[in-house]
Amino acid sequence: MQFKPFSISRLPRISYGRGRLSEVPALTASYGGNALLVTGKQSFCGTERWPSFIESLEMQGVRWLHVTVSGEPSPELVDLTVSRFCDETIAVVVGIGGGSVLDAAKAIAGLLPHGNSVMDHLEGVGRNIPYRGPSIPFIAVPTTAGTGSEATKNSVLSVQGPEGFKKSFRDECLIPEYAVIDPDLLESCPRDLIAADGMDAFTQLLESYVSLKANPFIDALAWSGMTAFKEGFFAAWEGQEPEAANGRAAMAYASLLSGITLAQVGLGSVHGLASPLGAFFPIPHGVVCGTMVAAATEINIEAMQAREPDNPALAKYAQVGRLLTGRNDIGDSVVRDLLIALLAEWSKTLQLPRLRDYGIREADFAKIVANSRGSSMKTNPIVLTDTEIEAILQRRL
Repeated sequence: MQFKPFSISRLPRISYGRGRLSEVPALTASYGGNALLVTGKQSFCGTERWPSFIESLEMQGVRWLHVTVSGEPSPELVDLTVSRFCDETIAVVVGIGGGSVLDAAKAIAGLLPHGNSVMDHLEGVGRNIPYRGPSIPFIAVPTTAGTGSEATKNSVLSVQGPEGFKKSFRDECLIPEYAVIDPDLLESCPRDLIAADGMDAFTQLLESYVSLKANPFIDALAWSGMTAFKEGFFAAWEGQEPEAANGRAAMAYASLLSGITLAQVGLGSVHGLASPLGAFFPIPHGVVCGTMVAAATEINIEAMQAREPDNPALAKYAQVGRLLTGRNDIGDSVVRDLLIALLAEWSKTLQLPRLRDYGIREADFAKIVANSRGSSMKTNPIVLTDTEIEAILQRRL
């Protein structure tokens, strides 16, 4: 093992475990003043937990206001929410929902003290004005297991369409004060969401593990997350109790670790492509990850075998292959092939759509590739050519 220098950026204070939602009202009250609750339209406030949560908040003396997020959050949504609540002396923002809700809440918390547009700070498409903070304290409570947004400094915002974009408002000031992970909140997730979000979490763990910036500290977390994924994902997806409850606990843990690892060492080609695909086409982020991870892994391995046979990521892919298949009795090359086959089999088992199901055609490849070389692609274990990136798309068309 090589111990190269590395650094770890700030993490939220983490509270993990079944029933931990009950801690949130007291945490919220500890900040005093008004609380802004950011939720999905139904993912939490449409469940039986909402009335008791609100009652607990009010018993703690919290005056609360509420805004909902539907679909992928946009800069317009963030700006309108900031404008609406900037005079309400908000003391704390509480985001309870999936990755889109948490990303929106994170940006809202960051801009409420200042009242300016998120387009001032959005990477690549904004006005390139440095964000100086401070942010209003933010409590992140995920109700899905996929993005790991509860552990990152990134707020991913989108404008969808031919001239669309999917970019980050990113700063360490935006890291949540608390990440409260309660696996019981995953009970309301439909099967297709468990599939897509779970594959997003796995892809983030895998891409972090083989990242150019990988280090032993993050490797240990990524490995632990992938082990939890192996043990829990299909139990959570199949939904048979009591195995499903254990599966949800494993997936909530894996998703949290995927957020920590991506925030520290970056991602790879799947997420590089996810940005333009999600901007230009109505394809959910988790579906992108699940449908493309096998093809992207295969192309990465082929490229490294051809040009960088000593790349350490090749051995790491073999290690993951052994973890997921249980085959410790075969050589690296064969077990990498088994890994690729297993990932492809998962896509079929989960019935994840192909790219063409969202209107993507070969004629779109050049534009997608041209817009894929953002921060995620820069930490892919090998620099892929345009032809190789197109090959990933072609194999999942």
